[in-house]
Amino acid sequence: MATVSENTKSTQNGTQNGTQKATAEPIVDGSENLGVIVRRKTRPVQVGNITIGGGAPVVVQSMINEDTLDIDGSVAGIRRLHEIGCEIVRVTVPSMAHAAALSEIRQKLKRTYLDVPLVADVHHNGMKIALEVAKHIHKVRINPGLYVFEKPKANRTEYTQSEFDEIAEKVRDTLKPLVLSLKEQGKAMRIGVNHGSLAERMLFTYGDTPQGMVESAIEFIRICEDLDFKNIVISMKASRVPVMIAAYQLMAKRMDQLGMDYPLHLGVTEAGDGEYGRIKSTAGIATLLSQGIGDTIRVSLTEAPEKEIPVCYSILQSLGLRKTMVEYVACPSCGRTLFNLEEVLHKVREATSHLVGLDIAVMGCIVNGPGEMADADYGYVGKTPGTISLYRGKEEIKRVPEAEGVEQLIALIKSDDRWVDP
Repeated sequence: MATVSENTKSTQNGTQNGTQKATAEPIVDGSENLGVIVRRKTRPVQVGNITIGGGAPVVVQSMINEDTLDIDGSVAGIRRLHEIGCEIVRVTVPSMAHAAALSEIRQKLKRTYLDVPLVADVHHNGMKIALEVAKHIHKVRINPGLYVFEKPKANRTEYTQSEFDEIAEKVRDTLKPLVLSLKEQGKAMRIGVNHGSLAERMLFTYGDTPQGMVESAIEFIRICEDLDFKNIVISMKASRVPVMIAAYQLMAKRMDQLGMDYPLHLGVTEAGDGEYGRIKSTAGIATLLSQGIGDTIRVSLTEAPEKEIPVCYSILQSLGLRKTMVEYVACPSCGRTLFNLEEVLHKVREATSHLVGLDIAVMGCIVNGPGEMADADYGYVGKTPGTISLYRGKEEIKRVPEAEGVEQLIALIKSDDRWVDP
């Protein structure tokens, strides 16, 4: 029987359990835990002191945009991200010089701050770079479409089986030393497939499709498994949300069919910036998380990396997968509203936003208020003109003058011994 993930009210270090095979429909428990997402069962993969999968909370990742050769700048960028809640930080490593610099970056982090879990991003012809950088960090990310270069032929109309097999063997020979190195060190690998950089033989065989992305990942997984290495995470990123969703759904389905239980890293690549970039990322990531698919996420914005972290946590909080801030329930306001809802919500948020773990409702009138806020810990409801009703859960505790509403709400929280000073 599947284990239902707990809708805990913990900080970001809390634990949530939950296992369930992925399907194309949202997975929620329909009994006593109504609306709780049941997560796909995956194996735990350790990245430094962080666990991805295995029922651990969904992990938040990002990537610095400093040049890795800038050691001081990179250390500062990694630290800024980690201090605001980024749990794993990725760093690009395009050359051997960058690999050497990453060694210094990690050592400086350990001396001056913490041993932050680091991922090295390796792309073109990456075997030598990957082998070197594997000595210094916690996880190596490779792109199957670029790890072994396949020179395109302008007049090619097909790949023969012998050509396909020849390149596949070259891939195996090139990947094997890295796999054995990571296995010996107890480190991890991310097999990161990108829709925009599939290998030519995958494009000829499967087309520019989610199936081609999945088969590309499966090829690399099988090489790892043949070498008895399973400390791997899979990503299937695309810049178009429907393609991204389809690829992850198909990957989860194929893994279930093959008896594989690797964690999935979710993201919409090249999402852009501003409101649209956030909406685009949320549309893809939240859709999959609601189906129980996904163990770690990254929101890719064309902005400072620090801007990605609040979006990640907002997605996880809205789905009940992490509790890292106060959950505010507020109606949109209408003609029945008995006070300035926007102004009052702002005052309540200013006074209580540090009380991580609480759900607080601010409702404009009595018509929908008590019913819509039934799951909140505390409620602030317009009762009659000039009067506010304060609730603890579903129970009305007292009525107070509107001018005293926020002050009395704080007093109620304090009386329950649930207040902490900012």
